[in-house]
Amino acid sequence: MDQVVNKYLYIRLRRKARVRKGQIVRLHHIAQLFVEPEYEQALNELIIHQPQQEDGNRVLIDMLLIIRKVKKRFPELQVEHFGEPHVLLEIYTDNKKANPLLIVIVWLLLFIGSGLAIMNFHADVSMLAVHQRIYELMTGKKVDHPLILQIPYSIGIGVGMVLFFNHLFKKKFNEEPSPLEVEMFMYQENINHYVITEEYSKINEEGDTK
Repeated sequence: MDQVVNKYLYIRLRRKARVRKGQIVRLHHIAQLFVEPEYEQALNELIIHQPQQEDGNRVLIDMLLIIRKVKKRFPELQVEHFGEPHVLLEIYTDNKKANPLLIVIVWLLLFIGSGLAIMNFHADVSMLAVHQRIYELMTGKKVDHPLILQIPYSIGIGVGMVLFFNHLFKKKFNEEPSPLEVEMFMYQENINHYVITEEYSKINEEGDTK
C-alpha cells in the first residue's frame, strides 16, 4: 500500500499591497510563498481578486478566501499560514505630476504661516523683553535690540527644527524616524485598522443576507 505524502503550501500575507486600477490581483501580489517547485509558478499566478467599480480604492482580502482559491485549484495541498490573517489592498491610479506653480504656492503659504506662528509665540511670551533683560544682566547696559543674543537664537531655532525633524530637504541624518514620520505612521495605522474593521463588517453583513 502506497503511503500518501502530504504536500504543504507555506504562505505569509503582506500587511498591505498596492495594485494599479483595473489590474487583476494574483497571489504573488499579496503574499510570500514557499511550496514545492512544481506548484510555485501556478500559485504565484493564481487569480485572487478582480477589482470591480464598486470596490473603491481599498479592498480587504481575507485568508479564508485565499485558502478557498488554493484548495479549489490544488485540493491536495495543505495550507500553513503565518502572520496576518488578511491583507489590505490599495488600488491606485497613475496620477499626473504635480503642478510646480502649485507646489511653490503651497510652500510659500506654509513658510509664511510657520513664520507667523513663531512670531506670535515670541510676542505672547515677550521674548524681546527677555533678551533685553538677559543682555542687561550680562553687560550692565540696556539696549533695544540685543543682536548678540537674537542672532544665535534665530539660527538655533532653524538648526533645532532641522535636527528635530531629522531632515534637510531629502537628506536624513540617521535612520531614526522623525516625530512627524511617527505621527504619520500612527495615523496610517489607525486608518488601516478602521478600514479593516469596516470591511469585515460588510463581509459579515453579506454573509448574514445569504
